[in-house]
Amino acid sequence: MSCFVFVTGGVLSSLGKGITSASLGTILKARGLKTTIMKCDPYLNVDPGTMSPYQHGEVFVTEDGAETDLDLGHYERFMDCNLSKHSSVTTGQVYSQVIQKERRGDYLGATVQVIPHITNSIKDMIERAARINDAQITIVEVGGTVGDIEGQPYLEAIRQMRNEIGRDKVCNLHLTYIPFTKSLGEMKTKPTQHSVREMRAIGLTPDIIVCRTQKPITTEARNKISLFCDIDRDKVLEARDVECLYEVPLMLEEQGLAQKVLKKLSINSEEPNLEEWKTMVSLFKQKKNKKVKIAVVGKYIKVADAYISITESLAHASLQSNHGLEIVWISSEQVEKDGTEKLLSEIDGVIVPGGFGDRGIEGKIQTIQFCRERQIPFFGICLGMQCAVIEYARNVVGLEKANSSEFISDTPHPVISLLPDQNGVVKGGTMRLGVYPCRISENTTAFSLYQTSLIYERHRHRFEVNNEFRNLLANKGLIIGGTSPDGQLVEMIELKGHPFFMGCQFHPEFKSRPNRPHPLFSGLFEAAARRSEEK
Repeated sequence: MSCFVFVTGGVLSSLGKGITSASLGTILKARGLKTTIMKCDPYLNVDPGTMSPYQHGEVFVTEDGAETDLDLGHYERFMDCNLSKHSSVTTGQVYSQVIQKERRGDYLGATVQVIPHITNSIKDMIERAARINDAQITIVEVGGTVGDIEGQPYLEAIRQMRNEIGRDKVCNLHLTYIPFTKSLGEMKTKPTQHSVREMRAIGLTPDIIVCRTQKPITTEARNKISLFCDIDRDKVLEARDVECLYEVPLMLEEQGLAQKVLKKLSINSEEPNLEEWKTMVSLFKQKKNKKVKIAVVGKYIKVADAYISITESLAHASLQSNHGLEIVWISSEQVEKDGTEKLLSEIDGVIVPGGFGDRGIEGKIQTIQFCRERQIPFFGICLGMQCAVIEYARNVVGLEKANSSEFISDTPHPVISLLPDQNGVVKGGTMRLGVYPCRISENTTAFSLYQTSLIYERHRHRFEVNNEFRNLLANKGLIIGGTSPDGQLVEMIELKGHPFFMGCQFHPEFKSRPNRPHPLFSGLFEAAARRSEEK
């Protein structure tokens, strides 16, 4: 039977529970323990797929096509694993399941209530994730903060699980915030005290408290937390701000987090093997003289989390290089206003990422034309590839009104159109989602990067290159570098005679790892680095 570590947060949202949970998973896996991880999100949406990136950030897609919270991306990158829909639970899913059972009569006429029906459903989903992954330890992050009304059923379910499976099989890890007041020159522990008091009011007591702080916790602050939160001093750990996210597992390992968790769960383990991780972190922190400027030209750049997997993938690609990385965020709407020359002339490489809707599309198309004509390394992802096809059709093939039927339904040249099975489909988990195979043509840049003809990548889209225009585009020089195995769907495009011009319909950023950068991001970075050297 799996043991469980429940990670909760207090005081503030976005404290770093996801990074803390992923870091714990990393140092437990380094001990040879079979560890899985999941996220419980208290919002009523079934998944974040229809939520605005401005509110929620990136939607991360799993191998089996679940649209999930961006924290699952952190989990996969840190723990080097592929998660599934079972690692993501929302209140929308929980209530949908309970209501379906009620409609079928599964409750035999009982009055359906939060306790026990909602809490039982939550427990079932948590235990299912542990069972499916055959995990020794299951880490469960609860979104939001203690005290949130919508999170109360999850905390109650945790309290019940502790009693049902045994207190020696459950560890409660609470993440909180320690503010430092410059005017007084001291750390304030009251927010932590109040957060723990909220937990204790519903029957939960933290076994370990991890404190987010900008400075090392003082002895006085640690003593106060120990006294007022009724916890041993050595169970009060700190998570200081770090230069590189991947330092966090090492920082927590130095403080003995894994040993304290395992002691609470009565589990013995071997010594951790973190040498590869330490080497990787030292490379991340290595100072590099020259930086490669790569612009991300997107629609949601005001929220950095909207492109977090792309940011991390670029960082992974730069790791083994002698060049550093500088990401330049450019709004595609700003390109429409100020023009490409002003915004892109000093850039070494460009990524145009995915998205939905017609806002800022012309700015993306102008960016792609600038990259194609000025020989600037370019990489288009999902919508970015579709915009590249539109740009090529307009400015090379001569179809001046070429567009996507997503933006102009009656365009005379719909070079991008709906997938055949998407007509009339409403939004919400109905796109082409999850991993699909792609057959790569030999003698292409894509083949040289992947070093194989068959790849598997994750998708999230409804629109595709319209096959009615495919031969026309190809005859004018657009290379169809990859297709679905049956040849019906265009998955990759590229150009010959260009330093790097690549587009893909899938999202390679979801499969990049710090110790195994994705080949397409590596190809872009290397081309951009060459351009930087030639300046």
